[in-house]
Amino acid sequence: MTGTNSTSPNYVIVTDQYWDGLADNPLGATEIRVENGNITAIATTVDHSNAEIIELKGHTVTPGFIDCHVHITFCEGDPTIPENPYMVTVPLMTLYSLNPLKILLMNGFTTVREVGCPDPEFITVDLKKAIAKGWIIGPDLLVAPHLISAQGGHGDFTSLVAFQFRPEKFEVADGTAEIIRIVREEIRSGADWIKFCATGGFSSPTDDPSQTTYSQEEMNILVSTAKDFGISACPHAYGGEGVQRAVNAGVRSIEHGNLASSETLQLMEQKGVYLVPTQYTVLEKARNANNPEYWQNRSPWQHAKYQKYASQLIACADNLAKSNVKIAFGTDAGTFPHIDNWKEFPAMVQNGITPLRALKAATTVAAELLMQPNIGALAVGKFADIIAMPGNPFEDINVTGKVDFVMKRGVIYKQPSGGQV
Repeated sequence: MTGTNSTSPNYVIVTDQYWDGLADNPLGATEIRVENGNITAIATTVDHSNAEIIELKGHTVTPGFIDCHVHITFCEGDPTIPENPYMVTVPLMTLYSLNPLKILLMNGFTTVREVGCPDPEFITVDLKKAIAKGWIIGPDLLVAPHLISAQGGHGDFTSLVAFQFRPEKFEVADGTAEIIRIVREEIRSGADWIKFCATGGFSSPTDDPSQTTYSQEEMNILVSTAKDFGISACPHAYGGEGVQRAVNAGVRSIEHGNLASSETLQLMEQKGVYLVPTQYTVLEKARNANNPEYWQNRSPWQHAKYQKYASQLIACADNLAKSNVKIAFGTDAGTFPHIDNWKEFPAMVQNGITPLRALKAATTVAAELLMQPNIGALAVGKFADIIAMPGNPFEDINVTGKVDFVMKRGVIYKQPSGGQV
């Protein structure tokens, strides 16, 4: 299996239910012809000549899913990987990434945006290249290599590592001159996106998610420096002030935003800024804030913060469902086991987001956010990123966790018979 289009045979996918990523409902029976990694025909009947026929009866065929917020070098919750992710070597962290990459692809996620590695090296840039060359198996990657942070902010990991590590190694930058240098270094080294901390967070021990950790001037210069190179920014931001500053600085998406008020969401809507709400992990913790058993093997600082903000997090999820903000699917997988990233779908629906909006968030809306016109929809000329699941996700969103057919760029990686690479 090379993972390259040049060696892909032609296929005709036959299904009695498909959804193109755009329609309000599934569109019924169809056939999809795939040639050289691209979709070349979609119709009730297509040309079968010189093609392998793939029968997917009883399935719903959809575009490959897109997860806009993952951490492939984190493996939190995986009992086979107990080491502190901030203390392991570059080769070990790279090896840790290989299984999560395969897991995400087998879950039906044919493209993911990787939004920050805690190591000073550019691991994810090299992993992206390795996937593109077919050396390793995984989704197509777009990468924000590191999390740019103010000292004492969410991305300043020095409180979690030995003091011989200098903060600069972890992309800590204060003031406009340092910020400009760090942004340019990230882009020079292969960044597709620039990630920065607009606020504190829940998982870090020394800050608070309501704190705004960069000034408006610092955010402005960070975002504008990236834009000069044609690169967009996607800040980690929870609290309203941090979200507002980031939006006013011109970011393309907000990551998390789970403490944003209705007024802040309206500002995002007016500015056309996407929200990647990572609701599964955030709301699960919020709803278990006063459950001591849930927190037995989790950090005490996270527990204290979720106890403080639980009611606000739940209220803000309701506000998001009632808003018209453009929601793009993202999970924060890596801060919980990657195998569970599909659970973002039922979490969104549980929190009042319709199945259609949730499914579009992981297909067409995600592709729009990532500025990737060749993915996110089933249409002639698009990449053949195609998945299938038994049942109908519009009727039962949980079937998104049962994906048993995965094709990326015309290469089959998983089939209902149980075969996978």
